[in-house]
Amino acid sequence: MTVRVRFAPSPTGYLHIGGARTALYNYLYAKAVGGTFVLRIEDTDLERSNAEYEKLQIDDLKWMGIVHDEGPDKPNPKYAPYRQSERTEIYQKYALQLVDKGLAYYDFCTEEELEAMKAKTEAEGGDPHYTGKWREAAHWEEAKARVAKGEKTAIRFKAPKKSYTLKDKVKGSVTYPDNMVGDFVIVRSNGQPVYNFCCVVDDHLMDITHVIRGEDHLNNTVRQLMIYEALGAKLPEFAHVSLLIGHDRQKLSKRHGATSVNLYRNEHYLPEAMCNYLCLLGWSHPAERDIFDKSDLYEVFTLDRFSASSAMYDLEKLKWVNSEHVKKMSNADLISLVEKEPETEFFNKQTPEWKNACVELLKKYAQFIPDFPKLVNEMILNEHPHMTDALKEILSWETTPKILSFLAAEIDKVQTTFVTEAELNAWTEFVKKDLAVKGKPLFQGVRGCLTGHDHGPDLKFLIPLTPVSVLKNRMLDLSK
Repeated sequence: MTVRVRFAPSPTGYLHIGGARTALYNYLYAKAVGGTFVLRIEDTDLERSNAEYEKLQIDDLKWMGIVHDEGPDKPNPKYAPYRQSERTEIYQKYALQLVDKGLAYYDFCTEEELEAMKAKTEAEGGDPHYTGKWREAAHWEEAKARVAKGEKTAIRFKAPKKSYTLKDKVKGSVTYPDNMVGDFVIVRSNGQPVYNFCCVVDDHLMDITHVIRGEDHLNNTVRQLMIYEALGAKLPEFAHVSLLIGHDRQKLSKRHGATSVNLYRNEHYLPEAMCNYLCLLGWSHPAERDIFDKSDLYEVFTLDRFSASSAMYDLEKLKWVNSEHVKKMSNADLISLVEKEPETEFFNKQTPEWKNACVELLKKYAQFIPDFPKLVNEMILNEHPHMTDALKEILSWETTPKILSFLAAEIDKVQTTFVTEAELNAWTEFVKKDLAVKGKPLFQGVRGCLTGHDHGPDLKFLIPLTPVSVLKNRMLDLSK
């Protein structure tokens, strides 16, 4: 059996991170088993659907490296078209087949009649299901005659009075009682088919073998099971993955912060970091790894490692994952990205060797690519140290003025643009032996005088990156 999975977004807004996670799981499973990843656009909500959102969602998926095998722009003639708005005739055909078989019926009840029906059953303590006359076969010929005359009406599916059990890959055995849903509309009176019906018809005709989606669809599934049965269609394997929740344990929403992939792109997150973090929200790596690339999962991704528990969305964890991906990037790739950032004139003018040493040092401190020019300015080019309590304490030690005076004189002798590590080592050795400064006063004294900080990167890496002119001005500032 060739595995076929699908991601079916509605183009009514930007790509939600929950949707991106669903797309990622489908993509990874297709890659893992050599299957086909289908992109289907569920745009039956004509008022809210927008072609621009469709494009933006596809762009966000591509940014994450999630590229579909089939879709509107990559049609397979056997399964096209891939937009539901272009498949209306197909839905009409299958809806009429169900009407002909007595598995669905025309319903001419008005909104007022439906509301009265619902109020009556609720007042009597019953389930608010449809009880209109059009459910009875005795009225079907009348209904068909009215349709033949051109009257518009909805088509309602006749829900079987029996329970259904779903064997879900994540939730296990899920049983739906026989009174959970009543007869439901599959085609509106304006001729537009509804989600549950379109979804089943499409999955059936597109030979979808596995449906991996959020558990918020679990309640919809009973209606879909009924339609699969009515169509005589083969049931796909279902995997309803856990919901994303915020720290208040409520479903993730805008009140928890950014929820669209586009916003994270604009905030300079790395696409591999986004994929890495989203994958961990409900799925665990067999080697219990926290940091990985998508390609690392192609041979290990399975449907049996999903958690049934809700996944907590933690922005700080996402930032940490991003910083880990920054660290694991090659220096060449980092340099290429940093050079494109604003305010990198100084960085861009340096030698390849300097740039390599710089990103190697600073990637330990950067969470995002735009952090690099900021770190260059703060750690390397800052000529006016901020007088913190820790720096004041270092400068108050009786040995520090001697260190400052010695280093200032030595730096004045330097004729090159940068100090070498050998020169730095010689200065430190002189302070230790000739000035007889040891321990904390030695190491923090030299650091304080050269950097204006009480802590930071190893001086043997930092000082050779700092222009001599900056060191001179920095020490003049400290001498005041």
